[in-house]
Amino acid sequence: MADHYEVLGVSRDATPDEIKKAYRRLARELHPDVNPGTEASERFKQVTHAYDVLSDPRQRQQYDLGGGQGGFNGAGFGGFGDIFETFFGAGQSTRGPRSRRERGQDALIRLEVALDDVIFGTHREIDVDTAVTCETCHGSCCQPGTAPVTCDICGGTGHIQRAVRSLLGNVMTSSPCGSCRGYGTIIATPCPTCQGQGRVRARRTVPVDVPAGVDTGVRLQMPGSGEAGPAGGPNGDLYLEIKVRNHEVFSRNGDDLLCTLEVQMTDAILGTTAKVEALDGDVDLELKAGVQSGEILTVRDRGITHLRGGGRGDLKVAVHVVTPTKLSHKERELVQQLAKHRKAQPPQLGHFQQGLFARLRDRFLG
Repeated sequence: MADHYEVLGVSRDATPDEIKKAYRRLARELHPDVNPGTEASERFKQVTHAYDVLSDPRQRQQYDLGGGQGGFNGAGFGGFGDIFETFFGAGQSTRGPRSRRERGQDALIRLEVALDDVIFGTHREIDVDTAVTCETCHGSCCQPGTAPVTCDICGGTGHIQRAVRSLLGNVMTSSPCGSCRGYGTIIATPCPTCQGQGRVRARRTVPVDVPAGVDTGVRLQMPGSGEAGPAGGPNGDLYLEIKVRNHEVFSRNGDDLLCTLEVQMTDAILGTTAKVEALDGDVDLELKAGVQSGEILTVRDRGITHLRGGGRGDLKVAVHVVTPTKLSHKERELVQQLAKHRKAQPPQLGHFQQGLFARLRDRFLG
């Protein structure tokens, strides 16, 4: 790689003002707007990079020392790790440059589904705003047709070595290169689409299979469906947190479905057959004569499919006998005649815990 001083046309002991003047002169001469062409464009990039290095006092000092090798700056004591490295043959760092490719971040999305969907599971297509690999550079971070160049400060190692004074004498320490930030290479011509990141923000459609039996709070992991990593790195994971919407009729207890069936007084007395519109089809329920409010009718295997393992929960229907509040004159006479014939016992008090509400709770949840 060409010497930076030669590129700018200045001596090695040039002052910062002389370096700035040389850069401005060459920049006006080689700028693409003034001097179009591939050769002038490449020289303009070299001049700009040389100025970036020599205008920074620290980078210039490292460059003058040959990439920082062997320079002593009289800094304070080094750490014990540096001392041990020196005495155990690790004076020359074996660490290589760090990779630009990194794993993308995980993403969390909340997905709301209906109670109907979790009986047998469902398929969804969801739109996710995330980071995707740049289609222009395909994750290389460089403008098409170009490639990263070796950093002339660290020589591609990604680290700068310097001598420091310690209790045991001068030892060599290593730190990430400030010019390339430890990568060992420099993106001289970044991709114009992703600005040298190798990825861009975009909306992506992700197919999701929601398994049967999920409940609110369950998180589904989709490996590799998260954000794309920088510089073409692997994708992170996508996590879906499930929220099951409440249903107007049915509620859930584990994998059982619960509902209430209102039955007219006459049907409760004589018995009848009722049709219940369940979430996965109609169910015919036989109500025996004399059915009472609070009785639970169980329909096996008509609940929600178990999340792990086969089988389903049950459908539990609580009977609620409706007492009419408005009777015609004829209906009242018939009820009065029934009361005379039955010679019913007068109302009696009972313990509250043995009443309707307790029975409903115990039978539904027990």
